[in-house]
Amino acid sequence: MTVHQAFRFELDPNNRAISQLSSHCGASRFAYNTMLAYVIWAVEARAFEKRTTGQPSTQVPWNLYSLRKVWNNEVKSWAAPWWAENSKEAYNSGLDSLARALDAFSTSRKGARKGRRVGFPRFKGKNAHKSYRISTGAFGVVDKHHVKIPRIGVVRTKEPTIALTNKIAAGTAHILSATISSTADRWFISFGCEVERDDATAVHLDAVVGVDLGVGYLAVVSTGEFVENPKALNRYRRRVDRLQRELSRRKKGPKRRAKTTKSLARCHARVCHVRGDAIHKLTSYLAAAYGTVVIEDLNVAGMTAAPKSELDDAGTFARNGRRAKAGLNRAILDASPGEFRRQLTYKVDWHRGRLVVADRFFPSAKTCSSCGSAKAKLSLAPRIYRCEICGVHMDRDLNAAKNLAAYGRRVLDVAVSGTETHNARGGGHHRLRPKPPVKREDGTGQPDRFVTAVGQPAAPELVSEVA
Repeated sequence: MTVHQAFRFELDPNNRAISQLSSHCGASRFAYNTMLAYVIWAVEARAFEKRTTGQPSTQVPWNLYSLRKVWNNEVKSWAAPWWAENSKEAYNSGLDSLARALDAFSTSRKGARKGRRVGFPRFKGKNAHKSYRISTGAFGVVDKHHVKIPRIGVVRTKEPTIALTNKIAAGTAHILSATISSTADRWFISFGCEVERDDATAVHLDAVVGVDLGVGYLAVVSTGEFVENPKALNRYRRRVDRLQRELSRRKKGPKRRAKTTKSLARCHARVCHVRGDAIHKLTSYLAAAYGTVVIEDLNVAGMTAAPKSELDDAGTFARNGRRAKAGLNRAILDASPGEFRRQLTYKVDWHRGRLVVADRFFPSAKTCSSCGSAKAKLSLAPRIYRCEICGVHMDRDLNAAKNLAAYGRRVLDVAVSGTETHNARGGGHHRLRPKPPVKREDGTGQPDRFVTAVGQPAAPELVSEVA
C-alpha cells in the first residue's frame, strides 16, 4: 500500500543555524505580507477602473503561478533587495500559503467549500508561527543523526532518523518535501514522503467494536475496556493560569515578557504532547487489533457552543450556566475527538480494516443495548444506564459503545448481503434510522447512501467586495 506519510524530527541547530532558520521563516512571512498588500491594491485598482471606465485593465494575481510571476518580475527587486540572502524556497513557501488562502476564500464564498465561511486573508504578525516549506533543491537525510537543508547546510538532529533512513535504504520511501517549523523555541523538520507500507493485518479482522469517546474516560470500547483520560489541560491548568497572569502584568518591550512568553509556550506544547501521545497510542491499538471500528459522527462545534444569553423581566441577563458549560466545553476539547477520528481514519486503512461512522442522530446513549428500547430523554447526570423494560443496568458509555458495535454489524450485513434499504425496488433490510421528514439531496444524512463529489469550480471572477 502506497501512502503519503510524514516523518518529524527535532533539530539541534547551533546559533548560526538558528539565525538562518529564523531568517528564512521571516522571508516567507515577508513575501506573504508583501504580495497580500499587492493583491489588495490590485483589487481596489480594478474596482476603480470598472467604476470610471467600465473596462478594468489591472490584473489581480490569484494563484501561485501569477503570484510568483509578479513577485519575480515586479516586486522583489524594490521590496526585498536582500532576497538573495535566503533560499528561493522560503519566498515560494509564503506565496504558496497566500495562494491557498485566496483559493479557500473564493471557494468558501461560492459555497463550494465545506465548513464555516472563510474570510479574506489577513497579514501575519512578527509573532506568527514560524515555518517554511521546501520542495526543490538539495535537501534530505544525510545519516541517522544529520539532515541537509538548502542554504543552511548539514544540521544535527536530537533524535535518530532511523525510521526514515531504513525505509529509504530499502527503497520503500521517497522524500517529496520538507517543512521546517519552530514551536516553543524548538526547531523541527518534517519530511513528507511517499511510503510503501506493509503493515500486518488486524489481529481480529472479523471483529466489530464500538468506541464511545467521553470526558471521564478517554474512550470506552464495547469489549469492556476503559481507556483512562490523561486530562492534559487540567493537569497543567494551574501552571498555565499562573503564567498567563504573569504575562498580563509584563509590559511590552522588556526581556521579562519574552521570557514569560517562552515559558507559557513550552507549557502549552507539553499539554499538546501529552494529549497527542494518548491519542496516538489508543488509535494505533484499535487499528491493529480490530478489523472494524465504529465511532460516532460528533458535532463538536455544537457540543462546545456557549449557551445563549437571555433577558429576564427586569431587563437583566439571567443566569444560564455559562461558566459551568465552559468547564464542560474545555474538557470535551481537551479530549480532542476530531483528532481521534482523523488518526483512526488512516491507521485503519494501514491494517486492512474499515472505519464505520454512525449517523449523527443515532441514539447510542439513549438505546438499551440488551432489548433495543430507547428513552425519550437522557441527561448527562446519570452515569449508569438503567432500562425500565428489561431491567439491565451498566455504565452508560459502555452501553453506547455496545450500541455502536451493533450499528456497525448492521452496516456490514447490508454491505455483504447486497440488499438495499426500503425503496421503490423493494429492498428487504430495515433502515438504520427513520426516514427524515424533510426532502434532502441524494445521500445527505443517510449512512447507507453515498454522494459523488462534484468537480472543482473554475477560476474565480474578482469583484470589488473581496477587499
